[in-house]
Amino acid sequence: MSNLRRQVLSAFKKLHRTRQYVFQGDANALVAGRLKINESFLQNRNESSEDEIQKMIKLAQDVDLELRTNVIQAQKKEEGVYELRITPETTRLDNVVFNPDAIIEKPRRQRGAKNTEGCCGGAAMAALEAEVQDRNK
Repeated sequence: MSNLRRQVLSAFKKLHRTRQYVFQGDANALVAGRLKINESFLQNRNESSEDEIQKMIKLAQDVDLELRTNVIQAQKKEEGVYELRITPETTRLDNVVFNPDAIIEKPRRQRGAKNTEGCCGGAAMAALEAEVQDRNK
């Protein structure tokens, strides 16, 4: 068995193990995940370009990492209450408390961006454009 074929088979199996781990207990997600993985691999079964196959292997590895680190399960326990299944691999970010009094500054104009407001809130440009349109009539 060639090394490339071994890598493809390894990626295929790892995605299925990840699917079973991430979606355990959710029969619908398990079936949908299995169908999507199988469909994607079957669709590209006849690919012969080694570069394209390497790209697809890399994509499968990225999808595996994304599923393991960014997908959580939530199960409704009662109205407004959910139980989350967060795994040790789940990415955790710092929560910042929302400040309703925060002042959000207007973004600065990027270099090379067209100034749409102008010096007069756009009134001068609008007048100029109206004059040009009148002349073209």
